Amino acid sequence: MKRWIPFVKTGPLVSVIRLQGSISNSSRGLDDISLGPVIEKAFSRGKPVAVALEINSPGGSPVQSSLIAARIRRLAEDKGIPVYAFVEDVAASGGYWLACAGDEIYVDRGSIIGSIGVISANFGAHELLGKLGVERRVHTAGQSKSMLDPFLPEKATDVKRLKGWLEDLHAYFKDWVQSRRGARLSPEADIFTGEVWVGQKGVDIGLADGIGHLVPTMKKKLGKEVVFRRYGQRLSLAQRLGARLAGEAMGAVEERADFARFGL
Repeated sequence: MKRWIPFVKTGPLVSVIRLQGSISNSSRGLDDISLGPVIEKAFSRGKPVAVALEINSPGGSPVQSSLIAARIRRLAEDKGIPVYAFVEDVAASGGYWLACAGDEIYVDRGSIIGSIGVISANFGAHELLGKLGVERRVHTAGQSKSMLDPFLPEKATDVKRLKGWLEDLHAYFKDWVQSRRGARLSPEADIFTGEVWVGQKGVDIGLADGIGHLVPTMKKKLGKEVVFRRYGQRLSLAQRLGARLAGEAMGAVEERADFARFGL
């Protein structure tokens, strides 16, 4: 309470932004639209001397990852506020993209980081439809409009085009990591294969700066009187009451599957 009492000196303020869950463009996970106001407040309220990112994310949408990270960097540079990223269970793929918004990255000894790659997953059901006696009918204006249709046989030209997109996104991801981590990245390690590393091994190859947890690390940097103020996405009334719509339930299943890829 003393932070709000006039003329009472308090310790330096650190704003903590919670980034928990998959990164999605469906409003069921982390996205720039819902996080934007949260991030803006964290950088502007109470004159923080630093912002800490508390990250636990298996990744997701590359564009939303980019938008969120870009917003953090833009505010950090405009206001001259350093940003520190702290990884909990995992910061993989888009989660690691977010971690790179930090000037320094710290992990737990058991944290999983990396997965600097791009993936596209689909299914093929045309043989099943044939066995069921169902005929797929598709009419388009434009020869590529039915590209990668899961109910039609896969085409080599479609796969080639998709791989080109994935390679472009991968190059974008690599450019971002290299721009943020620079000379800290080990030249001997093959970092951009989509591989993940645990704890100290991630530090050794330059994906993180050290082993450390948020509170003790920030107190070591700023003193024992440091004050923390937390910011995160607000839950809807339905979520707070425990209600789950069909879309929310599906989102929870998808997020659980994302974390399960890393044994979590």
